[in-house]
Amino acid sequence: MVQSQLLALLLLILVQCRKQKAHQRASQSMRHAIFQSTRCARFSPDGKFVATGSSDTSIKLFEVAKIKQMMLPDARDGPVRPVIRTFYDHLQPINDLDFHPQNTVLISGSKDNTIKFFDFSKMTAKRAFRVIQDTHNVRSVSFHPSGDFLLAGTDHPIPHLYDINTFQCYLSANAPEIDVNGAINQVRYSATGGMYVTASKDGTIRLWDGVTANCVRSIAGAHGTVEATSANFTKDQRFVLSSGKDSTVKLWEVGTGKLVKQYLGATHTQLRCQAVFNDTEEFVLSIDEPTNEIVIWDALTAEKVAKWPSNHIGAFRWLEHSPTEAAYVTCGTDRSIRFWKGKSVEPAEIGW
Repeated sequence: MVQSQLLALLLLILVQCRKQKAHQRASQSMRHAIFQSTRCARFSPDGKFVATGSSDTSIKLFEVAKIKQMMLPDARDGPVRPVIRTFYDHLQPINDLDFHPQNTVLISGSKDNTIKFFDFSKMTAKRAFRVIQDTHNVRSVSFHPSGDFLLAGTDHPIPHLYDINTFQCYLSANAPEIDVNGAINQVRYSATGGMYVTASKDGTIRLWDGVTANCVRSIAGAHGTVEATSANFTKDQRFVLSSGKDSTVKLWEVGTGKLVKQYLGATHTQLRCQAVFNDTEEFVLSIDEPTNEIVIWDALTAEKVAKWPSNHIGAFRWLEHSPTEAAYVTCGTDRSIRFWKGKSVEPAEIGW
């Protein structure tokens, strides 16, 4: 491992000193090289693991504690290997991942029209122990908080709800009319599973009842006439944060469908990127494609508070924040992933 040049400013600015630059912290980043571009990443609910899915059909599981150990400048216990599992069982690139809320199970959705289940408690397992064969390209997956159901967002305009015990697929009985451009880029459950949200290529954000699977609200033109690329609930389930290829990030009120906040200043028109909250929901993070930077806003005021270099060569396509701490990963078309942790006074990149 070699320490490179100082790379970036602080990952997250503490609220009490966000406007006092003398007290800002910086980030550390860890780079891991892979064979082809990384398309997606997901943290486990407890923040102990992060999984990545790539164009080469591989899935890599990292142990976060080992990543942090690698980043310590005085680590002297020999080489640390943060990749604890690698799975190969898809025939085409991976689009999305999710962890079972209670068990050591990781699922993946792929362009090969399948959802696959991997048990990462088994050290020698390389292939899935269970497969759901869908009828379309699986763009996004999300476990119900109970772990008994999962959602698949596909090229089909209606989300597919699966019972993971019977593999029976359910579709909404009152689905709205959606044109041929209504493929789903992202689907996510709320914290209790009472609702789920979809972001579609037709620019619409749709809210669905988690029990009846009925569509309860459509926010048409949420991102104009271009794609809505991501949508996620806040922890209290009162709001949805969305992003789109119109270079906007927006916060919507679930109860009314009204626009509450708009976060401007990050251009994203090409890649299927997403906007995310940090672990405390005090900040919003997204991608600026032309400058290859991470943009951070104050979630309450929508004020842009920082822009940090991603250190990827070329545009990076995915940004995922830890649910439990000030850390996040970025996935690049430069065949690398980077782990960022708000820790040191001056940032460092460690790679191999």
